[in-house]
Amino acid sequence: MARNQEKSQALFNRFLASKTDKEKVGRITRRPFLATECRDLNEADKWRQQILREVGKKVMEIQNAALGEHRLRDLNDEINKLIREKGHWEKQIRDLGGPDYAGSGPKTSEAIADGSEVEGASGKGQGYRYFGAAKTLPGVKELFQRQAPRTVRRTRHQMFKEINAAYYGFRDEEDGIVVKAEDEAEASIRREAILEHNEKEAEKKAVLETVKGDGLEEDAPKFIAHVPLPDMKDIEQAVLQKKKRDLMARYASATLQAEEEEAKALLNKKSRQE
Repeated sequence: MARNQEKSQALFNRFLASKTDKEKVGRITRRPFLATECRDLNEADKWRQQILREVGKKVMEIQNAALGEHRLRDLNDEINKLIREKGHWEKQIRDLGGPDYAGSGPKTSEAIADGSEVEGASGKGQGYRYFGAAKTLPGVKELFQRQAPRTVRRTRHQMFKEINAAYYGFRDEEDGIVVKAEDEAEASIRREAILEHNEKEAEKKAVLETVKGDGLEEDAPKFIAHVPLPDMKDIEQAVLQKKKRDLMARYASATLQAEEEEAKALLNKKSRQE
């Protein structure tokens, strides 16, 4: 019986000793409330790393949309509070002669970069961020939706106010650019017209030289026929043939017309043989 009491007493003593050690360690390793209370550079850097780990853990937790609206809002506030505290520790590290984390290197870690900042829209102050599922909360989702630009139609009075002499082109020649461009275009068109006229005149002279020496007087008007013209005999023959075809088409049958064509073919054949 005494042996059991000694064992339980020893176990109880070990429990009290471990609890005392934990309390001592907790008192020693608890992060100071103010960053300015820490005067050791290594300790300040350790507290900054601890804050970054806490931020990463809470950012992973806030990704779960099933936590509920109140828990998500509390987590988002805690993350923003830790980010502000991290900034205080970085300032203290810089004052103690350590590296400038805020000015050099990446400004935010991967966990902090996941947040979307809304300035002046949430009433939380400048730099407040929303993380994970907190972006989809009621009243927060609308902050990230950009409104479409509103198109305002001008009234008739506003449009008439912009109508002046320049609208009708009365001031186009004041800058001198339009006049210069018009002069250059006019000179180019004039040169092309002169070249075309000279080419036509050269063609006319060439045709006149070909008909020169036909016994025409120099002062007499000269007529040049560019196509062969029929004489009176050809014209009469063509009129007669047309009238004959019209009569045959009106009074002769198809059989008679075929016989006439056959007779004509025979006559032409005989005349060729002779």
